[in-house]
Amino acid sequence: MPTPELQQIKAFLSAFARRQAARVVDLPGGFAVYDDSFAHSHADNQVVIDAAVDPEALPALAERALGHLPFRMVSVLDDDVAGACAEPLTRAGYTHSTLLVMLHTGPVPTGGATAREVDLDALRVPLARRWRGFLPDVDDEVVRHLVDRREARRRGADVVRFLCARTEEGEAASWADLYMDPAAGTSQIEDLITAEAHLRRGHGDAVLSTALRMAADQGCGTRFLTADAADWPRHWYERRGFRVVGRSHCFERS
Repeated sequence: MPTPELQQIKAFLSAFARRQAARVVDLPGGFAVYDDSFAHSHADNQVVIDAAVDPEALPALAERALGHLPFRMVSVLDDDVAGACAEPLTRAGYTHSTLLVMLHTGPVPTGGATAREVDLDALRVPLARRWRGFLPDVDDEVVRHLVDRREARRRGADVVRFLCARTEEGEAASWADLYMDPAAGTSQIEDLITAEAHLRRGHGDAVLSTALRMAADQGCGTRFLTADAADWPRHWYERRGFRVVGRSHCFERS
């Protein structure tokens, strides 16, 4: 049985996807989101399953919703539903990745280095540089979409802040998004990234600590993030007071 916190988090993720989208189409078991301005962004043009769905019908459902795109992405927010859908989607050619939903249960950090709120323009150059490192074979238009789509995230929650920790010389060293719904007491920290040249110097800790303090100050008792189940950052977050409370799933096909 999902915990109240996990149910709260799933509701937040579902609502954020709807609010951020330029267009939403309701589907059995969920909805499709679209944004033609960021046509290369999978996350902005995908199917989100947030309720019970017929697993065998899901591949055809996704095909009807996303058939005009060169890619397919289906996010399933419930672990049990994803378990039932994994085999039909894998059979249809999808790859499967798991995201851990991690809840902050440690003390809210006090003191130490801090990050500041910035606008998107302050992050465009480091974001583009980092995306080119992640995706060296894509063209400039794809990178531009992946950078510019961040502005659309301002629609996703009542309070959205872009946080950045800088070096002594003023260079952006680490950054993240913070999404908050103070009325529901929920906040999400998303896309915490540190520039390669500034790793292991405490900049990521400064961003994370600042985000946690800001969320607590807004009355958000449920503070969470998602982390790739197969990658090392999950352990970094665990050492900073986060614990796994659930899983969401992503299925993709080129």
